Amino acid sequence: MTKTRRSFLSSLTAVSAVAYAQRVVMSADPLSNHLTPAPIPSTDPPAQKSDLLFSCKYGMIKGQDLEKRLELSRTAGFDGVDFDDAASVTPDELRRAVESTGVFVHNVINHAHWKQRLTSPDKKERETAVSNVRHCMEVSHAAGGSAVLIVLGRATDGPEAGARAREEIQKLLPLAAKLGQRILFENVWNGMFYDPKGSRDQSVQPFSDYIDSFRSPWVGAYFDLGNHARYGDVATWIRHLGPRIVKLDIKGYSNEKADLNGVRKGFVDITDGDIDWESVRDALREIQFTGWVAAEVGGGDLSRLQVVLKQMKQALLG
Repeated sequence: MTKTRRSFLSSLTAVSAVAYAQRVVMSADPLSNHLTPAPIPSTDPPAQKSDLLFSCKYGMIKGQDLEKRLELSRTAGFDGVDFDDAASVTPDELRRAVESTGVFVHNVINHAHWKQRLTSPDKKERETAVSNVRHCMEVSHAAGGSAVLIVLGRATDGPEAGARAREEIQKLLPLAAKLGQRILFENVWNGMFYDPKGSRDQSVQPFSDYIDSFRSPWVGAYFDLGNHARYGDVATWIRHLGPRIVKLDIKGYSNEKADLNGVRKGFVDITDGDIDWESVRDALREIQFTGWVAAEVGGGDLSRLQVVLKQMKQALLG
């Protein structure tokens, strides 16, 4: 599945051309009239040695300097970085860092999705949330990434929370198409699409139904393998979501520890806890998942990052 630099850039050009043609037919998007897409960095995507590409969150990498932190991820052995500090950079700043280091940034994370929420009943707050997602898409596009991860909001914003978020995200879809950026929803502990006080065998159907309600190829799931291990069988959720899953987060969870210390105390290192990683591997093979997996655990220096990568491979490759 290795791509040459030429074929990779050609595919990006094709996506942009199709998106542009669609925009000519469907009319301009007021959110992006000002935007001139930056050139894609001349960084080759990593060669795949398996169906999976392993990354860490930028915030896990110890240090202060942007370029040195990116380089440390490569030294640790990661295929790329999921950039979770979008507010700290302009699109051009991250593009230059990627070009300078040759480290592949595959995704950017909305830096303020818990504070400025797409589900908020406050219109101005939702407008700020839309602006934040737009910034993340521009940063990801400039760096050569393919998607942005967002948290939709929280259920406590009321029964119309999901509908509000849908309305705001739909405004961003023309820009997503123009820049070739998928908008990916992470399953998080926000009370949406699951019952925080419910059983441990809940269905992922409400989450998949919400994704499907957009009827758009530019929307999907950034599925966190550990976040809902308290509320459902991870492998079953993978099989149900199927091709809706575009990228993966990984962490560990211990229900035993959660029972003793509280549900929020159940998060552990990837290969600790009681997630059945063999069943997860089987489910990923069944849905023919290929692509990026990002660690979301405690980070640190080079030695810690190497431990995390080893745990990721142990869990997902066996």
